[in-house]
Amino acid sequence: MESVAEATSGAIGALVSTTILYPLDTCKTKYQAEVRGPNPKYRNLSDVFFEAISKGQILSLYQGLGTKNLQSFISQFIYFYGYSFFKRLYLAKTGFKSVGTKANLIVAAAAGACTVVITQPLDTASSRMQTCAFGKSKGLWKTLAEGTWKEAFDGLGISLLLTANPSIQYTVFDQLKLRALKGQQSPNQGIEQSQQALSAFSAFVLGAVSKCVATCLTYPAIRCKVVIQSAESNEEEKNEAKVKSKKTFFSALITIWKTEGLLGFFKGLDAQILKTVLSSALLLMIKEKITKTTWVLLLAIRRTLFLTRTKLKSL
Repeated sequence: MESVAEATSGAIGALVSTTILYPLDTCKTKYQAEVRGPNPKYRNLSDVFFEAISKGQILSLYQGLGTKNLQSFISQFIYFYGYSFFKRLYLAKTGFKSVGTKANLIVAAAAGACTVVITQPLDTASSRMQTCAFGKSKGLWKTLAEGTWKEAFDGLGISLLLTANPSIQYTVFDQLKLRALKGQQSPNQGIEQSQQALSAFSAFVLGAVSKCVATCLTYPAIRCKVVIQSAESNEEEKNEAKVKSKKTFFSALITIWKTEGLLGFFKGLDAQILKTVLSSALLLMIKEKITKTTWVLLLAIRRTLFLTRTKLKSL
């Protein structure tokens, strides 16, 4: 029951934060996907936004929103459910009262790996829809049908590697949360830690800090993943060999290194931090504020179902 409450509140938080910040996410993704040549199309993040305005395609900043929301909802539900489940399983098996940093990293990585394998096709499709030309985005099924199922899992290896990102994020967040709640322990010893909530402001700040740390440490892999999953970032470049050269992690590394140098691996880092920090902070803030409500609703539903079942048996 607790795992379901955690998963539901996390998924709702992801849905809301993704929708609010989606135009920024689209600009960020198109900017990251372009490997700069002699004449780059986008010199900075704002160029993407102004391109949409100049072409009268401002609504195209929301292209792929449905797929992204579906992917965010499913992935966050699976992640929070797995994270909560594995954490409770670890505590039950070891008898410890809290999860240490190393164990937390392992638990978060396991939850992240399960999430990635299930949702990778949606992640690939949303990236392609965001990086195609404004106004030319196709639906989810048409986007996936353009390639093989193997291509739908483009970037899976990097995505598995990037499970370290939420692992770092939630480990940092949980440790900061423990410290923040240390002086706010309830005198009722029966209340579990997971049912205690941070204030909205505290959750926002801790979420921002934890995500910033995780993003900085894993950004080069994030950039390579976007390059691999993107549609053709430059419509004038139709060379099939060049497109195929983007499809592996090492080819993406070599392409970025030869074209942009070492700093190329950090192109768009500021935009990534702005988007992911705001998104993660909003997600965790919303999750913290609705977890108790979700818990109460689930208990009420279970109680109602139990009473109904009891009445049916008595008939």
